[in-house]
Amino acid sequence: MQVPLYQAKAEFFRMLGHPVRIRVLELLQNGPVPVRDLLAEIDVEASNLSQQLAVLRRSGIVISIRDGATVSYALAGGDVADLLRAARRILTELLAGQSELLAELRQTSVER
Repeated sequence: MQVPLYQAKAEFFRMLGHPVRIRVLELLQNGPVPVRDLLAEIDVEASNLSQQLAVLRRSGIVISIRDGATVSYALAGGDVADLLRAARRILTELLAGQSELLAELRQTSVER
C-alpha cells in the first residue's frame, strides 16, 4: 500500500523537526564537515549527535564520507539547502510581521 503524498511530506517534516538536525543541515550547507567539527559547533553529547546524524542519513538527505579515520557528512543534494533558505525567508517575514504588530500595540497603549 502506497503512502499518500501528504503523509510522506508530514513524515519528512517530522524528521526535520529536531533542533540538532536543523543545525547539522545548516552547517553542511557549505560542503562536507567532519564529525569532530560538528561536535565543536553543536553543544550536544557525541552519542546524541551520532543518533541525529543516523536519522538524517537514513532519510537520505545527508551522506557520510570516510577518509581514513575521519568521517565527514555532506548534504545529499542542494534541495535541502534551498529548503533551509526558504524557511529562513518565511521566518524572517513572520517575525517582521510580529514586530510590526508589537510596535502597533505599543503605539496604541501610548495613545490611550
